[in-house]
Amino acid sequence: MVRPPKQAIKPEKKLPLPALSFALGMAASYYTYQLFNISWRLYFLAAIFFLFIAVISFLRVIRYVAGKKAADFHKLAILAAALAAGFSFGIASRQSVQGPPEMGLPAERVTAVSGILREDPRSLSGGSGYGILELYQCSGQGGQRASARGNLSVFFPAESIPYLREFGRGSEIYADGVLSLTDRGLLFNASSVHIVRSAPPIETFRTALRTNLIERFQSRQGQDAVVWGGLASALLLGMRDDLNVDLAEGFRNSGCTHILALSGMHLAIISSVLAFLLKGPLGIRRSSLIGAVFIVVYVFVAGSQPSLVRSAIMYLIGTLSVWGLLKGKAISLLSMAFIIQLIFQSDTGESLSFILSYLALLGILSMGENLHSLLRGRLPEIVNGSFSASIGAFVFTAPVVALFFDTLRPIGILATLVVAPISAVFMVLGLAALFASFLPIPLWNLFDFALTHLYRLLEFTVSAFGTVPGFSAANPLPVLVFSLLFYLSIIYLKRRDNAHRNSIASFS
Repeated sequence: MVRPPKQAIKPEKKLPLPALSFALGMAASYYTYQLFNISWRLYFLAAIFFLFIAVISFLRVIRYVAGKKAADFHKLAILAAALAAGFSFGIASRQSVQGPPEMGLPAERVTAVSGILREDPRSLSGGSGYGILELYQCSGQGGQRASARGNLSVFFPAESIPYLREFGRGSEIYADGVLSLTDRGLLFNASSVHIVRSAPPIETFRTALRTNLIERFQSRQGQDAVVWGGLASALLLGMRDDLNVDLAEGFRNSGCTHILALSGMHLAIISSVLAFLLKGPLGIRRSSLIGAVFIVVYVFVAGSQPSLVRSAIMYLIGTLSVWGLLKGKAISLLSMAFIIQLIFQSDTGESLSFILSYLALLGILSMGENLHSLLRGRLPEIVNGSFSASIGAFVFTAPVVALFFDTLRPIGILATLVVAPISAVFMVLGLAALFASFLPIPLWNLFDFALTHLYRLLEFTVSAFGTVPGFSAANPLPVLVFSLLFYLSIIYLKRRDNAHRNSIASFS
């Protein structure tokens, strides 16, 4: 009898990739530059030191080492150089972040501000609105005027929100009110708002298109408003102003708020629908190119939320891989997206959405993959993938969530397994309903019926999971220690499992 060769489970060799080393160096300097209040000159000296070590290592390898060992040292030198370069770029990105707004007048004397709306104004639960104004002038008592610069958070009165939405992002605003200094920095409470100038034509077109899409989600022409319209606008366009307050609270209490934030899941669903329609007639390469163009337009219309931009960059880089112009693993794509976004959008690196987005995906690609391998054969594959990814994302983001919110909701690990698939189906049907809104009414009514029941199901599901209490985590340090130990235990258990499987004789 011929015994089949024993197939050992070899441990995966995951050496740090150059893109990952560059991203780690960039993150290290960007997030510690002001944390420890160290001069940027010392950071540059550290970067030069890393680069010096890399060059010396490379030269010693070339001179004294040969064969495979030389190749290993050559990789080490490249990784050290990438780390040093990332360290330098992180300092440059941090230096380019805008500081507090410069008013040109004492804060207590400012009575009016002028600037450009940087993003779509948002409605708040109390009826007022919120937006970011890119300043260019402020006015004070007695008719004083001064040049101003920087980004200022502005609270708008409720009656001005319809006009601000109509003119949209990029319009020039003049607002009267009071400037106050809070623990969050300078805030301007506007009492009245005036539109000085309309937005540029491309922004006007974007606002009109966005408004039209939102209105189509709200109701079909000649019909009453639909109950699911606010959720569709939130999941497909990132506009949460019309989202039911109780539903939003249910998502928050169930640990599923990340599902409402436009990110990779939303982009994957939309691109999958597009690929399904185009892959057959055009092929995978041409359809990926059209998909890339569509993604750029979609981000332009939906808005540049950090998590959405991260997903779009990864999709565009992935398109290069489809065309054979670039090869890389998912962790490399994530690293390159981090580098690109932090270079061209340095300010977003400070946002919580940016940090949680990258940490969550890093957790999925590292810890989630290890846990998925460990549980392979022990859990049904249809459950294993989502469950492992959910745990990886939760563990990696837990320290940051504890730092900012003082509460952790582990029930979100299980809730995501149920809520995410329902939300995905809801999004697909929402897109179908959007196209049906241009067609005869009976088809729209069919989608309206299905989406209404899905909405009720989501409402019930997040409410049920939301009844499970979280636990207080006022001190993020123990959470960080637990996350590290948990990750290390997963790696240890995976290696033990691989060794155990390799020790089992194969069937003869």
